[in-house]
Amino acid sequence: MLQHDVLVVGAGLAGMRAALEAKKQGVDVAIMSKVYPVRSHSNAAQGGINAALSEDDSWESHAFDTVKGSDYLGDQDAIEILAKEAPQAIIELENFGVTFNRDERGRLGSRNFGGASHARTYFVGDFTGQAILHVMFEQLLRTGLTSYDEWFVTQLVKDDSGAIRGVVAMDIRTGQLHLVKAKAVVLATGGMGRVYEPSTNALICTGDGMALAYRAGALLMDMEMVQFHPTTLKANGALLSEAARGEGAYLLNKDGERFMFKYAPNKLELASRDVVSRAEQIEINEGRGVDGCVLFDLRHLGAEKIMERLPQIRELALEFAGVDIIHEPVPVRPGMHYIMGGIKTDVWGKTNLDGLFAAGECACVNVHGGNRLGANSLLETVVFGKRAGAAAAEYVKSVGDVRVSEAWLRDEEARIEGLLKRPEGEKAAALRLEMGQTMTRNVGVFRTGEQLLEAQAKIQELKQRYQRVSVGDKGRIFNTNLQFVLELENMLDLAEVVVASALFRTESRGAHTRLDYPNRDDANWLKHTVATYTAAGPKLDTRPVTITRWEPQERKY
Repeated sequence: MLQHDVLVVGAGLAGMRAALEAKKQGVDVAIMSKVYPVRSHSNAAQGGINAALSEDDSWESHAFDTVKGSDYLGDQDAIEILAKEAPQAIIELENFGVTFNRDERGRLGSRNFGGASHARTYFVGDFTGQAILHVMFEQLLRTGLTSYDEWFVTQLVKDDSGAIRGVVAMDIRTGQLHLVKAKAVVLATGGMGRVYEPSTNALICTGDGMALAYRAGALLMDMEMVQFHPTTLKANGALLSEAARGEGAYLLNKDGERFMFKYAPNKLELASRDVVSRAEQIEINEGRGVDGCVLFDLRHLGAEKIMERLPQIRELALEFAGVDIIHEPVPVRPGMHYIMGGIKTDVWGKTNLDGLFAAGECACVNVHGGNRLGANSLLETVVFGKRAGAAAAEYVKSVGDVRVSEAWLRDEEARIEGLLKRPEGEKAAALRLEMGQTMTRNVGVFRTGEQLLEAQAKIQELKQRYQRVSVGDKGRIFNTNLQFVLELENMLDLAEVVVASALFRTESRGAHTRLDYPNRDDANWLKHTVATYTAAGPKLDTRPVTITRWEPQERKY
């Protein structure tokens, strides 16, 4: 029998940090991931991690920038925690062994990032996430905790009281399903970027944790708030980090005009991401783009700085766009990058389901509100990953023996067998592409009620067609075809929630810009959207925004 006190699902930075902290509390901890831990999507975070560490900066300034960036939808109690605990988080990471860049005096070197009033983004070249992830993994190895690598969770399981007490998971290498019992489960499964196509996200970012929690009865909050990053490549959605704009890169239209002067005269390219993405899309829509893109110009930075601080960006542009950014501008456009919404939690990662915690991008604590500032995501993973791990470890000390029925395992076995025995029908890849293209076309930088209704109808059609999806590979060993089918179910459920939430919020705020409701409406919509699962589809409600000291005001950059 497989059983642990705390089971962390997801081995990116939030999951690793949660597991480390829970283990430190002296309880039995295991971590489970559908990929080998250092292949987690935290690898892809390029630009840096925020903290008010310099003498002329303060946590209050960091917090206010985050509140403003959220378009006043962020919960300010959580934002204060994020900003206050950030400096210690950076120091902990450096003590773990993260080799942050340093300035000419030997101190930690920082760069500017969008929406920030100070240069408070600490970095390792343009591969900060990868650097932190590998160092964190070394710390995990030291603890000797159990790691279920390449295991895919198909179901959260409950005891008779309704508390979450483990998972049913498939060992991808054998195809065998297992019931893994736990006194507490921490979900740290990352985002749902592949609900869109293209996306900056890895193919593994299919929203599994969000969908599992949602179907189990957890609340999903602010799911309409989907961030489009301003600088992605047209061919495949690959991300060119905000670090480039932090180092001084320009955005140009087809006429060579640095157009951000029109939209954010003070911050220019370093306005918040939603502002820059809308500006780009307007330029493109009004005919001042280049083949559906704008131009990203780094030539004035010089080869030395590019090779020292932005080598990965140069490599990506060369490989996927055939452009050497040392010598010519590269075409970019807004691309789906991140979701501010997720599983509703408190500031300790606790959900509305007893025994279930969440942290990282799959969670909504809510520090990002309507728009996330760059380099606050890595910070959120370590600050709230640590908190969720500590809270889960404390929680399990008061939980008795875990008693869950073996029927959970039998039912999942029957479900998987049913999928494998389906006659040849719809292909998961075709449905996934239709879903992704529908979401990008209709639930993008700009939305209208008409577009959202079109998307809603299409998602309903795809959900019906999903019932006829077949699994071509009938084996069980490394059956990625089966895994893709299971992931598609998760993504369709989340797409349905995103669209329903976007229809529900009849205003424009942060990343949610409705052309039919173009203004921010604090009188009616200074509140969160909350979705609850029902068999007929998501049930939408609202929750108040927590305001501690910063009252909403007009947002200018």
